[in-house]
Amino acid sequence: MTVQEVDLLCVGAGGAAYPAAFRLAKAGKKVLMVDPKGVMSGNCLYEGCVPSKAVRETAAFYQDAQRFQPYGLGGNLHVDFAALMQHKDAIQERRYAQHAAELAAEPLIRLIKGVARLLDPHTVKVDSDAGTDTYHARHILIASGSDVFIPPLPGAEWCLTSHDLYKPSPAMRALPEKLLVIGGGYIGLETATFFAALGTEVTLLQKGAQILNGMDPGMVNLLLPLLPKGLELRTNVEVQRVENTGTGRRVVWLEDGKEQNQEVDAVLLAVGRRPVIPEGAEALGIAFDHHGIQVGPSLQTRFPHIYAAGDVNGRVPLFHAAVRQSLVAGHNILAGNVPSDYADFDHVPTTIFTLPAAAYIGLTPAKVSPGSLLEARYAFSEDSRAQILERLDGEIRLFFEPGSLRIRGAWIVGIDAGSLIGQVGTAIAGGMTAYDLARFADQHPMSAEGISKAARNLL
Repeated sequence: MTVQEVDLLCVGAGGAAYPAAFRLAKAGKKVLMVDPKGVMSGNCLYEGCVPSKAVRETAAFYQDAQRFQPYGLGGNLHVDFAALMQHKDAIQERRYAQHAAELAAEPLIRLIKGVARLLDPHTVKVDSDAGTDTYHARHILIASGSDVFIPPLPGAEWCLTSHDLYKPSPAMRALPEKLLVIGGGYIGLETATFFAALGTEVTLLQKGAQILNGMDPGMVNLLLPLLPKGLELRTNVEVQRVENTGTGRRVVWLEDGKEQNQEVDAVLLAVGRRPVIPEGAEALGIAFDHHGIQVGPSLQTRFPHIYAAGDVNGRVPLFHAAVRQSLVAGHNILAGNVPSDYADFDHVPTTIFTLPAAAYIGLTPAKVSPGSLLEARYAFSEDSRAQILERLDGEIRLFFEPGSLRIRGAWIVGIDAGSLIGQVGTAIAGGMTAYDLARFADQHPMSAEGISKAARNLL
């Protein structure tokens, strides 16, 4: 049996893998990426961030056109959902071509469509259409991502998942009149708002008491009343089963001890994701639980040369967090597996891309004892850009350390939330204070003015 040598073998080829791969290739190292899809990119492009936001931004434009109809803009509005899906598919195709060109330009990186199995701490078998090959890897980066979690729900086979909705050539090509979403996390709530904005009647069922469970209740309570009309939110329900009616679906649930049901055209099952642990990891003693492979800020497992980055470790399951973690792993590999770089799991900007959006970073009041943070606010009702676009709902809240006035966290609900939270994140990473933010001349008329204005409220 011939064993091929590589400096780095990446189990996966998404955002947790290819930044490290290109960093090592730049240093002259030989890299192999193994991925079941056979393309460079992970679930973000296949069924996550990019395609879902293609739908989201189209729905947002539709909302804007409706908002400005009184001024003679928009005309007779009509949603061509099939065309929208074609637009989504075209964006995915464009980005796949872009990634393929980047990969072709780097001769030290090879990508195989296949499945990797860990045999020992340095040996990996790869099963592909061409057969089985064995590799000796000086370093291994487990970046196998996550997959949709399907609970043992009777009738789950009659439900769609985010995979079905957003993958290339998705299962849904016609806009449903009625949609029921099971799950009140960010994927379920985002999708519910997209369809509601496009005109679908949407019901969302959440098992627990809070939609967006685990997020700051102050932010959530401000966001929920601002979501599109046509979206009904129900909490503290227990879904019993999903039935196929022949023409649609019937969902049966318990609420306040009583059985209720609703007939809809389609059901979206969005109750979370699970890490994809490569075969052989458990036998090697690599520790993991239902969240993912257990790693610290250096991203190393029990073996200093084996790393786990991105969704598979469950620390911050977001694409941009995966990219940063991949680079941390790459830097530590180049440092001889002696940690020289560390992932910051606590200060990653997170946006819920609902309509409108909400975003947060760092420490917020729900995470600390009362009085531990000083709060500064800015309402978008007084913002010039929000007024121009007739999007007056929501606000910026910044949270500072008493005494030093160093910014420690923030949440934003409303216009440009996803962009603004990045600016706040840069301020947190730079150790900036309310004085620093107040002195900065944010552009006018832009919503970022609200950051400096909020800081000035403390001074």
